Amino acid sequence: MKKIAALAASLLLVAGAVFAADPAEGLWKSIDDQTGEVTAIWNIYLQGDTLFGTIAAVVDNPQDVIADKCQESYKNFPVAGPVNKMHTVGTPWIFNMKRDGAPGNWSKGNIVNPSNGKMYGCVIKFMPAGSDKKAPVDTLGMAGTVGPIKVFQYWVRATEEDVAATQAKFPAAN
Repeated sequence: MKKIAALAASLLLVAGAVFAADPAEGLWKSIDDQTGEVTAIWNIYLQGDTLFGTIAAVVDNPQDVIADKCQESYKNFPVAGPVNKMHTVGTPWIFNMKRDGAPGNWSKGNIVNPSNGKMYGCVIKFMPAGSDKKAPVDTLGMAGTVGPIKVFQYWVRATEEDVAATQAKFPAAN
């Protein structure tokens, strides 16, 4: 009986690890690498085995701002329609990311900067608190890539309260 209980407990632990959320999932504050200021709050999520990210709240703009600096379309963009008429909040600007080794590591997807319309390759690396000098807290290393060049920003966890406060501070115009 003890062997069966131990086996069942082991299976539950393994199943829990397999179905646990990826550490990159959740709410993250994007931080401008020049100013250190928060630029947006992102919701990073899985759909099947693919990672996506939408902006949950923008800073210094109304929440219903249109991404009018974007092109009309981008290769493999996950939403149909003219991208330059989509809202900045709620559109999947990070898309088609594939797991790259350990949980929390993603690559082979893209990110579009809705403020200037530029599309980049994208690499995401989760760094647990204390694992790196740039990660005193849980941190998401987010890189936009052009060819072999990677430019990293370091994002920190956000909360639903952060989203609500940002939306209240910069409400929708309409």
